[in-house]
Amino acid sequence: MKIPGIKGFDEAAFEKYFKNTSWLMFGKILSMVVGFLIARYLGPISFGDLSFADALTTIVAAVGTLGLDSFIIREIIKEPQRKNEILGTSLAMRLGVNLLIIPISIGLYVLFHQFSDKPGTPLTLIVTLLSFATFFKSFNVIDSYFQSQVQSKYVVKVQNICVILSAVVKLMLLYYQLPVVYFAAAISFDAFILAFGLVWMYHQRGFDMRDWTFNMARAKSLLKQSFPLILSAVMVSIYMKIDQVMLKSVGSAEVGIYSAAAKISEAWYFIPIAIVTSVFPAIIHARQTDIERYQKRLVNLYDLLVFMSLPVALVVSFLGTDIIHFLYGTRYEGAGEMLSIHIWSGIFVFLGSASSQYLLAEGFTLISFQRTATGAIVNILLNFWLIPLYGGIGASIATLIACFVSTFYILFIPKTRQQGIMMLKSLFLISAIQKIKLR
Repeated sequence: MKIPGIKGFDEAAFEKYFKNTSWLMFGKILSMVVGFLIARYLGPISFGDLSFADALTTIVAAVGTLGLDSFIIREIIKEPQRKNEILGTSLAMRLGVNLLIIPISIGLYVLFHQFSDKPGTPLTLIVTLLSFATFFKSFNVIDSYFQSQVQSKYVVKVQNICVILSAVVKLMLLYYQLPVVYFAAAISFDAFILAFGLVWMYHQRGFDMRDWTFNMARAKSLLKQSFPLILSAVMVSIYMKIDQVMLKSVGSAEVGIYSAAAKISEAWYFIPIAIVTSVFPAIIHARQTDIERYQKRLVNLYDLLVFMSLPVALVVSFLGTDIIHFLYGTRYEGAGEMLSIHIWSGIFVFLGSASSQYLLAEGFTLISFQRTATGAIVNILLNFWLIPLYGGIGASIATLIACFVSTFYILFIPKTRQQGIMMLKSLFLISAIQKIKLR
């Protein structure tokens, strides 16, 4: 792969990522198209109810990952002979926690049900259905295994099959014009068939989950290491989703309008996640063998993510209203202005995804938690102030500021400040200009 104007870009490190991306694009685009059709069909109020329930359960579900995804990858790379123990222990831990999350999510909604502006809406049932999706996501430990082997293409194949099945189911719901509860059930069905597909693919590759074992010492070790990341994951979910929960006090319609804008803005967030997870093993290896190459890969990663996100933010900020009208019609008036603001958050989300891998590689899990906690607190405080004044536009501004603060928090920590400076150089295209001059 070649990035125009950047000499010496580390092509080998990213080659497998772009191969994986070619598999990802079809499934993601199909899923987005169906999502836009659902939002257009449901309208702001029903789509707002679904988005509120999804945001609430997503925040709680962040606990269910136990912050293990990257640690599973790292542990398997370090101890490949203990693969079955690592995977078995991780799965058991997730299943146990995610079973507890179901009643917790329902209980939290019951506490906040007075914010519902549409009496009789079966939001309790919607929250319950979406909570079950979290349980099936426990099997994502298999995804982590394939990532550790740089074999994400197998997971992507399963995901694409599941996306097609999901699209067929949801298009049938649209055809028969069924109510919002059925779409909540479809989301849980998505999580179930993906879990089934991951298990099937794992066995197809010649492995057997019956060989997995649980080790209490391993569980304690993983939990001790990942605990800051559990809190960090919750904080990430809060500052990415709390706006939709807090907007419910204004009304379901405002939640739906804002969610329609956020859905477009966040539609491509899978790209930085795919990049950083695909190259994480290579970054870890470089950290252990060649510090100069390690730093070079990080700089290249920051440059790449800025080159991808900045042009999109510029274009969408000018065409926000036109995009909303094209995708949703005229029922989501006001979403265009929200989109024009919210889209800029993507730049900081991209850079934050990359720098989070640096923090993990260096063992700075506490700093990772601190920065996401700071972003979450900033977002909540700004939402308390801006939502009553400006509704969804206020929530968009709060999210943008929170993402910026969270990403560049590392500038205030002496031992991570250099990485923050590297990101700033990429953001202002300084590193790219320097490389051009060296040509």
